[in-house]
Amino acid sequence: MFKTDSETTKIAVPAREKLQSMKRIGGWHAIGPIVIFLAILAVVAILTPAFIGSGGLAVIASSSAPILLLALGQAMVLNVGSIDLSNAAIGLLGAILLALTLGPVAGLSPIIVLLATTAFGAVNGLILAYAQVPSFALTLGTLGIFQAVALVVSGRTTVYVASNGEGVHSLYESGIANVPMTFWMGVLLAVALWVLLRYTRIGRGMTAIGKNESAAIFSAVRTRALKVLAFALSGFAAGLAGIAIIAQAGSASPTGLGSDLLLPAIAAALIGGTSISGGVVNPLTVIFGALTIALVPIATTAVGIEAQAQSLVYGAVIIAVVALTMSRNKSSIVK
Repeated sequence: MFKTDSETTKIAVPAREKLQSMKRIGGWHAIGPIVIFLAILAVVAILTPAFIGSGGLAVIASSSAPILLLALGQAMVLNVGSIDLSNAAIGLLGAILLALTLGPVAGLSPIIVLLATTAFGAVNGLILAYAQVPSFALTLGTLGIFQAVALVVSGRTTVYVASNGEGVHSLYESGIANVPMTFWMGVLLAVALWVLLRYTRIGRGMTAIGKNESAAIFSAVRTRALKVLAFALSGFAAGLAGIAIIAQAGSASPTGLGSDLLLPAIAAALIGGTSISGGVVNPLTVIFGALTIALVPIATTAVGIEAQAQSLVYGAVIIAVVALTMSRNKSSIVK
């Protein structure tokens, strides 16, 4: 039986509306992160012109380095439709391990730390893929585990780099255009991940999982292996964040620099154009998401908001960005 013209029109109109909605959201993901950063930067420049004129952009970039690295790892996990609540804790544990091992093993220490943090992330992915534990519950549990391990390993105190820290410190003390190499390390990782996602079968498979996992399975995409890879990349990026923390501070503590980066990293990934529901990510725009989050403390101070309210700002930003960018139609259910 053939459909009448009116029936065909009824089907086509919602399809066109959905396509137009996707195009609008896609456009926002592409330019939104840059627009948000420039808008907040303009506010700061107007209210505190001395800060911008005295190397403020370099300060913002340097302080955004750990956030950027964690956000890139988080973005890869979000892209496959999951979330990693443990990657900031993995990064802090990596920083503590680096501070403890630089003395005994010197140049091998960063390699050991990166291997360890990548393995931690991969374990998360293996449990998710093969035990079918939801990523939120899984990584909420491993968040507590890694925090406890960090407390035990550090002896509940600050761990300082005793020796052989010159190479790591140089990542923060040297740079390009007065911006430390820790930030450029994040930029290089963003470029590498962008190439992976755009030009490789592996990257396209990861995005396909986030868009429609059932369709990806029927298309013979190795969904389990790619989920493990996404979490392993998150662990690797967390290890780099740990190195950036040591390069900047020269020490690590369960309650020091890096202990409160989970919310900023998630916010940076979302502001950077990553979809909370998966299938949409651009590591290059995540750079602007991280810069925006690093700019938030300065912007809140400039407009008279107390420093204690910064977490409130991060939370509000996450809600607003998800509300503005999430795709909706009559047949979708938001859970």
